[in-house]
Amino acid sequence: MNTTPDGRPGGETAFRRASYPEYLRITEILRKETVGGLVLIVAAAIAIVWANTPAAASYFALRDFHVSVPIPGLDLDLSLGHWASDGLLAVFFFLTGLELKKEFVIGDLNRFSRAIVPVTAAFGGVLVPALIYVAFNAAAGGETLRGWAIPTATDIAFAVAVLAVIGSHLPSALRIFLLTLAVVDDLIAIVIIAFVYTSDLKPQYLLLSLVPILLYTYLAQRHQRFIGQRPWAAWVILLPLGVAAWALVHESGVHATIAGVVLGFAVPVRRKDGAPGEGLAERLEHRFRPLSSGFCVPLFAFFSAGVAIGGAEGIAKALGDPVVWGIVAGLVLGKPIGILGSTWLVTKTRRATLDPDTRWGDLLGVTLLGGIGFTVSLLVSELSFGLESPHYEHAKVAILAGSLLAAFLGALWLKPRDRRYREIAEREKIDANRDGVPDLFE
Repeated sequence: MNTTPDGRPGGETAFRRASYPEYLRITEILRKETVGGLVLIVAAAIAIVWANTPAAASYFALRDFHVSVPIPGLDLDLSLGHWASDGLLAVFFFLTGLELKKEFVIGDLNRFSRAIVPVTAAFGGVLVPALIYVAFNAAAGGETLRGWAIPTATDIAFAVAVLAVIGSHLPSALRIFLLTLAVVDDLIAIVIIAFVYTSDLKPQYLLLSLVPILLYTYLAQRHQRFIGQRPWAAWVILLPLGVAAWALVHESGVHATIAGVVLGFAVPVRRKDGAPGEGLAERLEHRFRPLSSGFCVPLFAFFSAGVAIGGAEGIAKALGDPVVWGIVAGLVLGKPIGILGSTWLVTKTRRATLDPDTRWGDLLGVTLLGGIGFTVSLLVSELSFGLESPHYEHAKVAILAGSLLAAFLGALWLKPRDRRYREIAEREKIDANRDGVPDLFE
């Protein structure tokens, strides 16, 4: 039977005509990556401008305004900025987990030889920027060396958004490569935070988080058809368990967005009866994508991107700090060198191959986008130096400058290549003699 993505009879078109046509039109627009990417970039731009105007105090007052959720035994008194980066961004990581699991189970990464390439690239993209940062700060020593992990993390939301805007015709394998790379990269950074920068890690909360995670997994696996066919079920049954898991992981001292990835991987991709058709992961991704791209990620970008540069005086002071040069060089140079170099090395083995659609020239552009670092980099800089340290202010300026430069270089490299792919796609559609075979293949 033809059904809607939510399991309703009549197909998507019939459902759109029958109920909430305007709402459905908006959600369909927000499911397009280019639209979500533009919304995110606009939100970030507004924050950067606002944070550097005479009205900057109102922006920081809004970002630092605390909202407390009274739950016994948990300290959930967070600023709006932290609610966005720790809470709302977990929704994005949940969808990322869903998409990655689908790729690992039935997609381009379901073979070890393909999956190992972006995973290895992620490790290279962490190691080389860290070494470059240390090289710039070895002479200064002391406190500055504590920031060695700042340029190691790729901001997955921003990087994927930029790729979506500038590379709509690039091979889809590039996006999967960047997505996998960025997720593994952020997971490595979160592990670094847990073991290097977290002095009050509470393992008991991590153990407690296993209870809602395991129950969530059981219900998603055991009753996937029930949850898939009833849109309310995910909100009423799975969401409370997901929130409980998130809260306990957050309380443990580990970055809470990792809970989103874990819960995403817990959702089944294939239908339980083995029949063809979309599984629960695809249905949940379809339902929650507009929420993520239209609200969660833009709001996170708005609160994360507001960095006060401090005018000419602030820039002059920052340029004299080796922390700035270590971060910028780590992001702009270290990331592409580490990612591309480790990719080249691993593909020289017999057990690893690139996707056939991936060209090294295209991959270079993606590695440049890997230098976009915001969320985790800002978090690590705060943990490294503390809010009162001038190094922290300089690190924020460096993260912003390095990320913008990496995005610009990536766009400059990839846009002409995307144009070439678009021209090829258009030529493949030309069938002048209307014999059903494109002229390109005759």
